[in-house]
Amino acid sequence: MSSVSSAAQSFRSSAHGSWDPERIRPDFPMLKRTVRGHPLVYLDNAATALKPQAVIDAVVEYYTHFSANVARGVHTTSQEATERYESVRVRAAGYLNVDSSEIVFTAGTTASLNLVASSFGSDALRPGDEILVSELEHHSNLVPWQLSAERTGALVRAIPMLDSGDLDLEWLERELSSRTKIVAVCHASNVLGTVVPIDRVSEMAHRVGAKVVVDGAQAAPHFSVDVRALDCDFYALSAHKLFGPTGLGVLFGKRALLERMSPWQGGGGMISSVEIARSSYAASPARFEAGTPAVAEVFGLGGALEYLATWDRLAATDHESALADAAIAGLESIPGVKVFGESASRVGVVAFALDGVHAHDVGTALDAGGVAVRAGHHCAQPLMRRLGVVATARASFAPYNTLRDVEALVAGVERARTLFGR
Repeated sequence: MSSVSSAAQSFRSSAHGSWDPERIRPDFPMLKRTVRGHPLVYLDNAATALKPQAVIDAVVEYYTHFSANVARGVHTTSQEATERYESVRVRAAGYLNVDSSEIVFTAGTTASLNLVASSFGSDALRPGDEILVSELEHHSNLVPWQLSAERTGALVRAIPMLDSGDLDLEWLERELSSRTKIVAVCHASNVLGTVVPIDRVSEMAHRVGAKVVVDGAQAAPHFSVDVRALDCDFYALSAHKLFGPTGLGVLFGKRALLERMSPWQGGGGMISSVEIARSSYAASPARFEAGTPAVAEVFGLGGALEYLATWDRLAATDHESALADAAIAGLESIPGVKVFGESASRVGVVAFALDGVHAHDVGTALDAGGVAVRAGHHCAQPLMRRLGVVATARASFAPYNTLRDVEALVAGVERARTLFGR
């Protein structure tokens, strides 16, 4: 049986049939594109998801009808824009099952994690304290903690990854101590797709008084996230991975922690009173939203969240998982292909390598057939070293992807193997 047929068989045996990607594909204008004479097969969703027309319309609506600054204007359009802006904060809070006073808008997951590392980290850390991060982390949940450690004299240590791609929770439980102040982990790996049991991490960390900071950028687009149930202290996500606009992030922080944290940036909107020598600051979340915010992008996030509310999220997640399983089956049937990660709990992200061929060459060969994947170290160089590679190719799935997309991926990798004589 060919690898493409194997992929199809795997998909049909694992798919539940309750999610029809063809129903939503017309909502995404980019899917009408052709690339190098081929219909676009977009499998780079972990980098950024495509935008439905509802999001595009929401951004255009702001610029067409509500184009005013928020929070400080007394005229009608400013008041209307502010009302809509704050309604999205409430909707984002509902998406995570938290209170709207615990939601801070930032420029993205990277900005959110830097905010926490700079503000909370600087306040909480002392020389000799430990920050535990995992080998799975994106650089955005590692480098900010390195910077915080340099400022405070704290130490950064790695939570090991098991060969399966899962976090070594036994090591974590054994090594947690009174020195541990922060545990920073992803909810889902952007390379292996591994889903980390945040509720268990939180329970272990809180026993020793440590705070848990979660990079949720890869988890929030794939399944419903109940931050209250996870009991983490901070949770960050990016709008653009959640089918919304670029340049916007959502940061959850427990209210008691946000109220104690120092401002991250200074400027308009985050103050209570300003004198030449000193200032007093607004309450959270305004304290962390200095300057003109990304108003149009917040409108777009509102459009994305409204649109997502029309989906059966469980069915969509099952569909993505079935596609990933089919892709793994197809890729592993190709001689010389290695798929990384074997966790039983993972989102629709598949990282792979073709023996003797650089990931960039694999990605370029796939692009020739209109298949868009990510190739490189995925901003996760420590994880690449743990896997023993310099780079991988990565296919990542969304609810609008189809079995045809999987077949195009597998056929493209087969062509790449032939092209490079492997």
